This record gives sequence, C-alpha cells and structure tokens, in this order.
Amino acid sequence: MYGQNGQLKGYRIDGDTIIFSFDKRDYNRFSPDSYKLKQDFKDLDIESVVVSGEFNSWSKDKWYMSQVDENRFELKKSIDDFTDEFSWEFKFVVNNAYWAEPTSKDPNIAKAIKNGMRISGVYNLKMYTAYPNPNGNACFKLKGFENAKSVILAGSFNKWDENLFKMNKVEDGWELTLQMKPDVYEYRFIVDGQWMEDPDNISKIRNEFHEFNSVINIKEYTAFKLRGYTDAKKVILSGSFNNWNEHELVMEKKDYGWKYVLPLKGGKHHYKFIVDGQWITDPNNSVKEYDGEGNINSVCMVK
Repeated sequence: MYGQNGQLKGYRIDGDTIIFSFDKRDYNRFSPDSYKLKQDFKDLDIESVVVSGEFNSWSKDKWYMSQVDENRFELKKSIDDFTDEFSWEFKFVVNNAYWAEPTSKDPNIAKAIKNGMRISGVYNLKMYTAYPNPNGNACFKLKGFENAKSVILAGSFNKWDENLFKMNKVEDGWELTLQMKPDVYEYRFIVDGQWMEDPDNISKIRNEFHEFNSVINIKEYTAFKLRGYTDAKKVILSGSFNNWNEHELVMEKKDYGWKYVLPLKGGKHHYKFIVDGQWITDPNNSVKEYDGEGNINSVCMVK
C-alpha cells in the first residue's frame, strides 16, 4: 500500500510535468512479446528505452527517453498530454523489442492482461495523477480511531481503490495530503475494512448503497488580468462562475492595468470584463466562444 512517504516506481510528478524515469538497476527480468520471461536483464545491451502504455496505444517507437547517465533514462511530458482518467498502465520497452518487467513488490503494479486474460507473473506499472504530496492541495483528516490498525482513503479520484492510499497515523487521528486536479470528488474512509463517510464534512451525497459519500471540491486560484485601461474608474470581472454578476468581482488596479484572483473548479469558464459599464472580451486571450445566445466570451480552462 502506498502511504504519504511511499515511492512509486517509474515516474514522478513535478508541478504540471510528468517525468518518466527508468533505471536499469531496478530490473532483473525482461520479456519479448511472447511473455516468456528471461533472466539476466543486467546483461542486455541497452540502445534505447521507450515509454509504452495505455496513453500512447502501447507504442514501442513513439515516446523515446533520453539517457541521463550510465543507468538512467528520463522523458518529460506535460500533464495536459493525458486525458482526465485517474490512472494509466505502462511499461518500459528496451531496444523497441523487450518489455522491462517490474516485480510484484513494486507499489504501483497491475497484473498484465492479454486478450482479456491475466498473464501469470507479468505486471505493468501504473501512473496516477492524484498522488500523496505533503505540500498538496487536499488534506484529508479523520479524527480519533487511535486503535485502528489501518485507515485507507478511497474515492472517485482513485477509482475507489481499497489499498492504494494508506493514511498516516498522527497525534489526533489519521491524515493524508494529496495533490489533485481541480474537480469535484466523492470519497470515504476504510477503517480496518469498514467503510465510512467523513464525520467532519457536512458536504455529502447519497450513494447506491443507501449510505453517504463525502464530497470535496478542489479549486485552483486563477488570476484574471486586464492590461491597459489605466484611466478606467472601475473594472468588473464577470463570468459563468458567478452567474454573470455585474457588481460582485471588482478588480484591483495595478501598474499594468487590472487584476482579480479567485478559486475556480476544474473545467471551462466563460468570462468578460466590464470597463466603466462597457462589456469587453479579454484582448490578451485569443480563445473565445459563442455562448449559444449570440454572445462571444473569452474562455478560461482550469485543469
């Protein structure tokens, strides 16, 4: 199980960048497509390493890694290159022919499946976009239950996995901090095998078992800037995020123009500025859309 201090193999996430990392010293087995396992991986003459997974249709010749030293290869990808799925299975392919086989002891593995059947002794690594990070944007806490042996955090952000996110025991209960994409998520705690809602979170929704899932809304602070218009007396930010209120979000005057920062949930947001009573789109944002009523609005995407 993966706690806050755990280490997932094969990748790390740095801000908006996913860094795939292959170290040949971590592997002792490889296999051709026949899945007949070979030994002595250390004796394989490595000429190239490719990241292959669900995100690139298991290609053996697209996502080439760069060699950083005698043993390690890396590849950096923007998190925007991936869909909104929570997890993806992947492997490293050596010399465009051999699959590096992780061990069943690795913290982020999944049994490989071919033609709908699990393959004995063969595993894929898994990559997650919600992951434990002590500096993350979502801290989950469960007070009490000091005598519990194990508390797991499960939710829509990890496909309700019953083992992945093991919470850490702290002085007054249990705690785990995650880094998550902005969105609305449902979750529950599993205390020694027993599922329960978060007793300290009043936001909840009934589930299919006639119980309740707790709800958390992860937002991202987003800065809206209007450059110029320094002679204006008042500028208002208005958009789909506040039902196009014409008075609520009064922007702050800066040397370059005007600014307003507010937390937004993930997804697409339409907006405009109201400059001394005149509605305008954002002149520094080329992304615009019709709203279905004949109006053109600027677009802000929060991911």
